[in-house]
Amino acid sequence: MAEISSSSNLSAEDLAEVYTLHPSDHPGMLLVSQVFDGNGFGSWRRALLIALSTTGKLFFIDGTLTRPISTSDLKRWIKCNDMVMAWILNVVAEDIGDGIIYAKSARDM
Repeated sequence: MAEISSSSNLSAEDLAEVYTLHPSDHPGMLLVSQVFDGNGFGSWRRALLIALSTTGKLFFIDGTLTRPISTSDLKRWIKCNDMVMAWILNVVAEDIGDGIIYAKSARDM
């Protein structure tokens, strides 16, 4: 199982959804229509949170789901975390992306 913060009670069903990538999910997806360029952070952030919630990936950035210790979940976590990171990079301006691309996790971005 994934290492989960003490404030969370993710069920096995929730974890299955979190680690599921649908056929339409791809690294080039634009989750929100507006690219964050340093202006309008509040509305951009809210739109991104809504989009991540609908994909079941909000747990990767809100601190609920951390990098798992077990090897079996680690591969799935890395794949989904990398997808979320790609989605975030797609909706920030290039100069902002240059500053966050080397983050170790989507949460760190």
